[in-house]
Amino acid sequence: MSTEKYIVGVVGAGVMGTSLVQLLSMSNAVETVYWRSARGADLNERMEEIFRYLDKLAKKGRISAEVASAAKNKIVNVKCFDEFIHCDFVHEAAEESLGVKAGVINKLNLVENSKYIIASNTSSISITDLSQAMIEPENLIGMHFFNPAPLMKLVEVIRGYHTSDRVENAVKKYAEAIGKCPVVVTDSPGFIVNRMLIPMINEAVCILAENVTDRDSIDNAMRFGANHPIGPLALSDLIGNDVVLSIMEVLYSETGDQKYRPHPYLKKMVRAKRLGKKVGKGFYDY
Repeated sequence: MSTEKYIVGVVGAGVMGTSLVQLLSMSNAVETVYWRSARGADLNERMEEIFRYLDKLAKKGRISAEVASAAKNKIVNVKCFDEFIHCDFVHEAAEESLGVKAGVINKLNLVENSKYIIASNTSSISITDLSQAMIEPENLIGMHFFNPAPLMKLVEVIRGYHTSDRVENAVKKYAEAIGKCPVVVTDSPGFIVNRMLIPMINEAVCILAENVTDRDSIDNAMRFGANHPIGPLALSDLIGNDVVLSIMEVLYSETGDQKYRPHPYLKKMVRAKRLGKKVGKGFYDY
């Protein structure tokens, strides 16, 4: 494994996959970022999105034009999983589905002579469950980044039942090298942040559905009363209301505790395709 510069891979081209590529491409600790969508879809639109983001940062003076150019040149689109062979770490950032994530992990696991650590970016799914797709489950760990990854400092490092000490230590060192603050958590439903945060969002949905007050008042109450930088309904839109629902369903099914039961109005929002900022409409219109 590289001691100075990391070669990394990302599988997934959704919100978090794209955000991860942005982060890694700008890190001085990363030499190359190999990128593939989970389903092999074309990445041209996502690449242009990242390039616009980098150009915007350069225009605002937050990074130099040289740094923006170097970041663009680090990103390599790959078509097959074998092209991740030289990576130190590969981030699985597919959609929040056990079947989809396990499928990606299984394909990464089957790359012959690979020595990389596989880091799942799951926000709620058990790492131990995902490790069943591994021949060497000790090489799988969770690295839960928060959106937007370039700005959010925290990374939850989730140890599965089989995760080795070597892998945990390597991941903590890597997380710090790319400028993150890693916190280690055992494999439990929702880990740390989402176990506390997502039920709060669900309760905000409950308050809205019961007409206790309106949307803006709910968000302003938490912004100005609890000093949160963003209200819970706006945050749900940012995360994705479908993702919030998925996490609540995992918490509820894993614990059986009624406090984690998703509110019907949240399900209604998802059925109506009001998924949040990524589609332009959720609790707010964008």
